[in-house]
Amino acid sequence: MPIATLGVTVLDCPDPRALAEFYAAVLGGEVGGEGEWFEVSAPEGRRLAFQESPGFIPPQWPSTEHGQQFHLDLDVPADRMDEAEKQVLALGARLAQGDDGGKRDFRVYLDPAGHPFCLCAT
Repeated sequence: MPIATLGVTVLDCPDPRALAEFYAAVLGGEVGGEGEWFEVSAPEGRRLAFQESPGFIPPQWPSTEHGQQFHLDLDVPADRMDEAEKQVLALGARLAQGDDGGKRDFRVYLDPAGHPFCLCAT
């Protein structure tokens, strides 16, 4: 029997509403919350939350000085990777590392607050 079950994953950021709206657009989810705490409820029932963190320092990828601490892997059908990239860039993400001309099955991006996430081909 497990000690606990995994609840919500929470990202610190300077503007929780804006980051929740970014991920809601990426994941097709709904935004809820107010003030210093917002959550995205994704269609499959998973939740991702965002809390305001005064003095937030974004991770530097790749770096150990301000390491990523964690990242999100988001699955995308392989034949939709280019389209998905255009969409996340239009929402405010930045490409941090490409897939080396298709040699890797993932691409690394930074969300608007600087957290790294990957689009992974499935």
